[in-house]
Amino acid sequence: MKHFLKSAFIAASLVATSSIADIVKIDAVSLAPKPVYINKPFKAFVEEVNTKFAGQIEINWRGGPEIMPPFKQAEGVRNGSVDMTYTSPSYYQGLVPTSGTMNLSFKNYEQIAATDYHERMTELHAEKDLIFLGEIPATELNFMIYMREDVSSLEDLKGKRIRVFPTLLPLVKALGAEPIVMAMGDIFTAMERGTIDGYMQGPLAQAKQFEGLVKTVIFPGVYRAGFPVLINKDTWGMMSADLQQELTTFLREDFAPRQDYIWGDDIAVNVELMKGAGFNILQLTDSEVARYEQMAMDAAWAVTADNAGADVAAELRSMLDK
Repeated sequence: MKHFLKSAFIAASLVATSSIADIVKIDAVSLAPKPVYINKPFKAFVEEVNTKFAGQIEINWRGGPEIMPPFKQAEGVRNGSVDMTYTSPSYYQGLVPTSGTMNLSFKNYEQIAATDYHERMTELHAEKDLIFLGEIPATELNFMIYMREDVSSLEDLKGKRIRVFPTLLPLVKALGAEPIVMAMGDIFTAMERGTIDGYMQGPLAQAKQFEGLVKTVIFPGVYRAGFPVLINKDTWGMMSADLQQELTTFLREDFAPRQDYIWGDDIAVNVELMKGAGFNILQLTDSEVARYEQMAMDAAWAVTADNAGADVAAELRSMLDK
């Protein structure tokens, strides 16, 4: 078992643990409504925690954006409006400037966990009064570009309005397009109304929803998906130090590694569904892929260095680069 660095529990020292409840009840929200595919691992996490830690911890997953807007969930956890969120790392970069780095890698979860990346992120979140329990990874779910028009090269994206979440913004700018930040739930209406020319999103659940609206999808995608689980520090303080470590170890060393490669069959099926829905797949050449991936990394890390400091950005990039 990987040694759990003591820095992972810096957050615990921020709060009192003298009054320990018999059962720590946790109200949780998620970045998307419950039925959305991206919540599948979180549903399993809630069920497993409630079983494994019965009598100690009880998570009540209340829902998603209908409970609290996605871009406000991390702040809601910080200020105690809710106890936990399963969210996008890019949705709270204004609060924790390094959070979006969870996307900035082509490594898998096991490779990242072998570094001190998660322990360092624990420290950086603690500085902002947030408990970073860990991430639920989805390395296979990288991010594609979907366009309303036929596209034959990356050059055709110049001047186009493309929906992004914040981590993707620097890349879309580097491509010469205009990034438009919006939550997942707003993409369909924006595409339907023509207020955006395309969007970046994962490879699942696109064909049925966007049939007739998308003409081209660009392969391969970039980056990796990983969804942080954040806990309110006062709620965390209701747990004993032993329980804190047990829960953290469960997520990071047991649950998370089991989730990283659960998506392969779904991706293969969805590629065929895209073709059936009339999506033209633009497969970049090897040389284009290399240029695209390098552009994606350099653009995003440059912004991270501006927002979080060059030293911190370099430290984290050294853990995430291949």
